[in-house]
Amino acid sequence: MWRTREEVDATLRTARLNAAELQPAVHCLRFGPAATGDTRLLELEPALCQRLEEGHSFVIRGDKDEQAVLCSEDRTYDLKIADTSNMLLFIPGCKTPEQLKEEDTLCDMIHAEIFGFSNNYWELRRCRPKLKKLKKLLMENTYEGPDSQKEKDSNYSKYTTEDLLNQIQASEQEIMAQLQVLNACEIEGYWRTLEFDYEMKLLNHITQLVDSESWSFSRIPLNTCLQELGPLEPEEMIEHCLKCYGKKYVDEGEVYFELDADKICRAIAQMLLQNAVKFNLAEFQEVWQQSVPEGMTTRLDQLKGLALVDRNSRPEIIFLLKVDDLPEDTQERFNSLFSLREKWTEEDIAPYIQDLCEEKQTIGALLTKYSRSSMQNGVKVYNSRRPVS
Repeated sequence: MWRTREEVDATLRTARLNAAELQPAVHCLRFGPAATGDTRLLELEPALCQRLEEGHSFVIRGDKDEQAVLCSEDRTYDLKIADTSNMLLFIPGCKTPEQLKEEDTLCDMIHAEIFGFSNNYWELRRCRPKLKKLKKLLMENTYEGPDSQKEKDSNYSKYTTEDLLNQIQASEQEIMAQLQVLNACEIEGYWRTLEFDYEMKLLNHITQLVDSESWSFSRIPLNTCLQELGPLEPEEMIEHCLKCYGKKYVDEGEVYFELDADKICRAIAQMLLQNAVKFNLAEFQEVWQQSVPEGMTTRLDQLKGLALVDRNSRPEIIFLLKVDDLPEDTQERFNSLFSLREKWTEEDIAPYIQDLCEEKQTIGALLTKYSRSSMQNGVKVYNSRRPVS
């Protein structure tokens, strides 16, 4: 039964409330027959809400052992439950005082049924995409060439775009961008990364051809390159390698590639360092310069996020330390770095934490939060805020 106006007035008198101080319209609520607490509320910022209203969709991703995230087409958000002390009621057609004023109605009794209720809601917070798993999946079955034994064995894992979208906690745009960073390519509908030695083999074919033809590294004709190297390796692999280490452009109807010297020098440095635990820095620099194609110049700043120089050792040494091999979690990343080296300069640590910065967050702010600073021989250094085991 719905309440009458007399019953409402009697309730106000019992509560000793002055009706003149209240809104003139009274909402009389009651639970509908289908009212449940199973409904989930999601708090959205205006821009996200607008995208939903425009017909875009969001997806929640995460395995049972992972914290759920919500993904739009291009962003990733952590999903957190926020409790509220007040019960939240879902009332279809409920009108606010402002809406009632706009309608200019004389109705002073509005009856409404409660459709559902909740004591909490989902809160979104922008987060970095969780892409570490992407590399892990692709490394399960790297591509070693069409004639390798792996390609004849059907037991190795392969992943389509849909497979990756189902397993990686990131938006589609973020996943596709990371696939480019990893130099992945689609082979027969599956995303694969090249085995590093095979990638170097392809690059060596290209640089040797450039040298033999006396081409400029800024003007490599694609068609001629494919014709010359096609008998050695699949043409799509040759072109993929050119895309990984160069930039494509068209001139007078012909397709050319301009090779990136920094990327090539970096790859050759990785090839030299991966077979040595530590390398005498002076000797490494000499061998490195001799190993790159003629006309290219090696510089240590080409190795940011790939290798680390220890200038405190005698002689100075360099060793492989790839940023994508470090933990994805911020605190774990800092723990790993400080267990490797007690004190870091900002110049040395920056390449290894740059990817941890949230939107509009600086490296300085990140260091302030997760480390302590001090002066050492006139240079500012950073060490861990907590004991590192």
